[in-house]
Amino acid sequence: MNIGIIGLDTSHVVAFTKLLNDKNHPFHVKGGKVVVAFQGGSPSFELSKSRLEKFTLELKENFNIKIVQSMEEVAEESDAILLESVDGSVHFEELKKIAAFKKPIFIDKPFTLSSEVAAEMVKLAEEFGTPVMSSSALRYAESITKVLQEHNNRRIIGADCFGPLEIIDQQQGYFWYGIHMAEMLFAILGPGVKSVSTISNEHHDILTGYWNDGRLGTIRGNRKGNNQFGALIHFEEGSEYVTINSQDKPFYASLLEQIIHFFHSGNSNVPLSETKEIIRFIEAAHESGKVGKPINL
Repeated sequence: MNIGIIGLDTSHVVAFTKLLNDKNHPFHVKGGKVVVAFQGGSPSFELSKSRLEKFTLELKENFNIKIVQSMEEVAEESDAILLESVDGSVHFEELKKIAAFKKPIFIDKPFTLSSEVAAEMVKLAEEFGTPVMSSSALRYAESITKVLQEHNNRRIIGADCFGPLEIIDQQQGYFWYGIHMAEMLFAILGPGVKSVSTISNEHHDILTGYWNDGRLGTIRGNRKGNNQFGALIHFEEGSEYVTINSQDKPFYASLLEQIIHFFHSGNSNVPLSETKEIIRFIEAAHESGKVGKPINL
């Protein structure tokens, strides 16, 4: 399968290309290779603008990737698309340009920066019958999936996830790094959040989700101190502590395996309905922090 990339302003494009195109990589992912890419980028977003040339050059020199001048060319010359633009606010406009090609599209985190736009993106994909998947790599960290698989017969009653929570003005509230912990939380508890409440100070934020069935799930975001990702998964009998860096296999490789399966099958194990709920969860958590009370989803 020939894979195209849109948006060369994130380290993910190099990481994914290495895993796909380098057969000697210890965690090589079979099933496709990157052959074409469009630079893209957000001129007003420094973290995008400052990294474009570096990653573009690396793809050209190390992997001989063809760089084209439009997103449409990527869609024409590939069987599936990795939409990697680091700025979540541009994903809808990019999707508008390639959805009609009906190629499976993976949209890297964050899917978008508002629930209203997320709904429009899902509607667009459905109108064209274009398979779309979005996820943070943290959802597929082996330390999490291993615990869930080993204890799949035990009822989960709650979870507490934690990690670094860098805030960037251009990415609205918790979307920049909060998306990682939200994906972890939903991977553990599944969808079905009724409301969310947030308390915070200058160094830490605690987001509490109230599920429809009475379960509680929390996110502790740290801007000072511990910068490691992890979770405490609560079962009816006992709890399991998970550290994300406890496995040799990078979580990007685990995510990419799921992406390639999606590209070939057209089916994602993260439904777009769940992705929409995650976006609304993050959005509502930010609203709660501003008004000081729980916000219904």
